[in-house]
Amino acid sequence: MLAFVLIAFETSAQQYITPYEQSKGKETATYAEAIAFYRRLDAASPKITLKTMGASDAGLPLHLVMVSSDGSSDPAQWHRQGKAVILVINGIHPGEPDGIDASMMLVRDIAHGKKQLAKHTALAIIPVYNIGGTLNRSETYRVDQNGPKAFGSRGNGQNLDLNRDFIKCDSKEALSFSEIFHFVNPDILIDNHVSNGADYQHTMTLLTTQHSKLGGAMGEYLNKEFEPAIYADMKKKGWDMIPYVNAFGDNPSTGWSAYWDGPRYSSGYAALWHCFSFVPETHMLKPYPERVAATFALMESFIEYAGANSEKIKMLRAETHKAISTQAAFPISWKADKSKWSEISFKGYEPGKKPSEVSGLPRLYYDRNKPFEMQVKFFNFFEPNTVIKKPVAYIIPQGWWKVIERLKANRINMRQLKNDTSILVEVYRIEEYKSSPRPYEGHHPNSEAKLSSSTKQVAFRKGDWYIPLNQPGNRFLMEVLEPQGDDSYFAWNFFDPILQQKEGYSSYAFEDTAAILLRENPEWKLQLYEKRKSDSSFAKNASAQLNFVYQQSPYYEKEHLRYPVFRVVQ
Repeated sequence: MLAFVLIAFETSAQQYITPYEQSKGKETATYAEAIAFYRRLDAASPKITLKTMGASDAGLPLHLVMVSSDGSSDPAQWHRQGKAVILVINGIHPGEPDGIDASMMLVRDIAHGKKQLAKHTALAIIPVYNIGGTLNRSETYRVDQNGPKAFGSRGNGQNLDLNRDFIKCDSKEALSFSEIFHFVNPDILIDNHVSNGADYQHTMTLLTTQHSKLGGAMGEYLNKEFEPAIYADMKKKGWDMIPYVNAFGDNPSTGWSAYWDGPRYSSGYAALWHCFSFVPETHMLKPYPERVAATFALMESFIEYAGANSEKIKMLRAETHKAISTQAAFPISWKADKSKWSEISFKGYEPGKKPSEVSGLPRLYYDRNKPFEMQVKFFNFFEPNTVIKKPVAYIIPQGWWKVIERLKANRINMRQLKNDTSILVEVYRIEEYKSSPRPYEGHHPNSEAKLSSSTKQVAFRKGDWYIPLNQPGNRFLMEVLEPQGDDSYFAWNFFDPILQQKEGYSSYAFEDTAAILLRENPEWKLQLYEKRKSDSSFAKNASAQLNFVYQQSPYYEKEHLRYPVFRVVQ
């Protein structure tokens, strides 16, 4: 009988050895293996629930692994119980699979009681986010990376980089993630990655939501308590962690600035919702088992810290949500403050130059026989570049349904007008902007928008959307709807149709009309004269002068360059 029990136990245990462990750290789990593994844990352990969530561009659904000590799998209940909720994203770049394998082992160990999940902590894990990229598996991607044997590609089913898609939501994954994020409402976000770049001794680096940008009491707490505690705990575990090495050039020892994690990225997006956000980045040249072990240890540190500090974390978020609802103005773009920095201990390798065997010209290399440790400057302070006063509400005409669709996915509180109505609003006009000449993630992003504004009565139709600015989503709304925002919907080309004039005129026919208009409006004639006087090129351009008159006239379409998000300011 005892022999039978031992055999049964051994057979059961074999079900929960991951492909990573079976290969002795040489391989990573496939998508099918990962989902099947979590299904087995779900069936065997009351602590684990595997949920099927939204769609992906690969035609397969995203999943969410829910982990709690009491077996509950409802995030709303977790929050009512005062649990600190952690959301983990794995495989957003499937060529960086460290988190996929570390999470499988971590959840297994919690299910079997080997690792404890504190009463006041709950986990939600997206086991594989970029499913299409994971299925596109090869041994030849990420040529510089030290293992595993084969892994997925960076692009998803549309060849999009999903870690640039959290605002524009061109992928089904990103729209589904918005729903998942607000379903979970995480207090802490962890998005596991592997870095590129310079060579150095550290295995784990950490990109943290910039504390100045997070702002207020949360930013202060992140900078002075939360992040230092994670670094200290990792050091106790044997991992000498350092901030993400955002250094470009031959020598990181000169220091670097914190990474600009705009809302297009997971951490920047989560910060708009007042969530403590982190992007672990193991170093690509370290052996795969070492990277997975560091990722495992860091997730343990976050879980332990969240459990011990759940009350403070949740209190800070609740206070921030309340404050954001009444905050009068919001920064929508940022710049690094090079007058402030922190000192950090960097363990690098001495860089040098030697002749390239390819070109014969000098090439960079790092000499691992010459390690060093030194204090370097880390520029981890940002300041607002543009600050905008909050309107009472925005109004968006219903024709801009792509924008409305994204606001709905983010659970923005809004309502449709019940009747046709005229409302006094502030109207922006796009006076200048620049568009990228090269494509970037399926777009030619706009930047450097310069605006003029006026207050007008505008006729709106029944069904147009009224969006009040008295909600926890205020910061998200300001950053996506104000056209000067670094990652606004204007920046991502959602409103580009207004940049193209649709109506026009035949010059020979409009000449006579323009002459009549100038006679009837002498102030236009004076403006035309002054412009000819001040601009010699304009004075020699008959078409430009005719168009000048057209743009003053009632025949010029009011929608051209008029930004179709209207601000209710009183």
